[in-house]
Amino acid sequence: MAVCIAVIAKENYPLYIRSTPTENELKFHYMVHTSLDVVDEKISAMGKALVDQRELYLGLLYPTEDYKVYGYVTNSKVKFVMVVDSSNTALRDNEIRSVSAGDWRTTPGWWMFRKLHNSYTDVMCNPFYNPGDRIQSRAFDNMVMSMMIQVC
Repeated sequence: MAVCIAVIAKENYPLYIRSTPTENELKFHYMVHTSLDVVDEKISAMGKALVDQRELYLGLLYPTEDYKVYGYVTNSKVKFVMVVDSSNTALRDNEIRSVSAGDWRTTPGWWMFRKLHNSYTDVMCNPFYNPGDRIQSRAFDNMVMSMMIQVC
C-alpha cells in the first residue's frame, strides 16, 4: 500500500506531503527528501528526453527493507514521490507507472501517477491558488487519501 505521497516544487521544497500512518511521518518526510537526489540524477541523465510522456515516470528510485520509493516528474520539474509498502507484492513497478502502451485499463495501478498529475493540474488552474504555496485543497487531499486507500 502507498504510505506516503508527496508533491515537491521545482526548487525542492514540499508543496504537499501526506503519509499514513502518521506516527512515522518524520521517517517518510526523510525518505521523500532523500529521494530528491536520485530524482535530480535521473532528470539530468535524461536531459531533454523528458518531453515524451513515458519519460515522466522515473520508476523505482530506491528500495529499502520495508518500502519502495517511486518518482515522477512533470515538464515544469515538479516532482511526485510515492512511498509504497514493499510487502505489497500485488503492486509491481509496471502497475505504478503512468499510462503506457498496451491495454492500460486492465492494469490495476495505471492511474496512480497520472491521476496525481491531473489533480495537481486542477489545483494549478484554480485562480485562487498562488503557485509555489503549499497545496491546501480539500479536493486534492481527498483524491490522495482515496488513492492510498484504493492501493491497500
